[in-house]
Amino acid sequence: MTQQPASPDLALAFAPSGALRASINLGNPILAHRDPASGEPAGVSVDLAREFGRRLGVPVELVAFERAALSVDAVRADRADIGFFAVDPARGEGLRFTAPYVLIEGAYLVPQASPVSENGQVDREGTRISVGAGSAYDLFLTREIREAEIVRLEGAPRALAALRAGEVEVAAGIRQLLEAEAARAEGVRVLPGRFMVIRQAMGVPAGRGAAAQEMLASFVEEMKAVGFVADALRRHGVEGAIVAPAG
Repeated sequence: MTQQPASPDLALAFAPSGALRASINLGNPILAHRDPASGEPAGVSVDLAREFGRRLGVPVELVAFERAALSVDAVRADRADIGFFAVDPARGEGLRFTAPYVLIEGAYLVPQASPVSENGQVDREGTRISVGAGSAYDLFLTREIREAEIVRLEGAPRALAALRAGEVEVAAGIRQLLEAEAARAEGVRVLPGRFMVIRQAMGVPAGRGAAAQEMLASFVEEMKAVGFVADALRRHGVEGAIVAPAG
């Protein structure tokens, strides 16, 4: 990348402590995970955070969380300077989002013997759907589900375990995670299609100002246009996620 570092004023707006604190959601392993060797966060969102810090001319401090809701709260409360999470109206207060940089499908997992064969059959009375509390698909289903019961649990692994334990009839989640769960052991299957598209974006506290918001938005558009996001997806072996179109 050849773009010059940001102005001192913008660097200060994004990193008032002198370091760019990047909130990383490890609850979405498609975009972030812990490196098996070092134990440090790695992934597409980490690569973007480091490149953005380079543009600002400041060091990057990774602040990792196991759940999306905690990651969002950190940015909203100014305990982090930027974050990486799905765009949702319920997360708008106190935050400003860029256009998405990656699109991911939300899907359903059901027991192998379930009579449910398509997404439209899920929202029925007597059906319990487990979700990771505060996740993008939790927020979406909270608005959309009319008859079924949503069971909110702490993180995607617990939501998947609830299905295998017979505590719920359906588990909702990121398609790649559900497919991995189905491949891990027999007894469950992923329904075809998707019930939503999860739009993964960058976010900044609203109080950082319009210039900061514009810079972050421009950064995301450039990272998509020059192939940085696509290269990161390939480098980290991410399958199923696609680079979002220009915003």
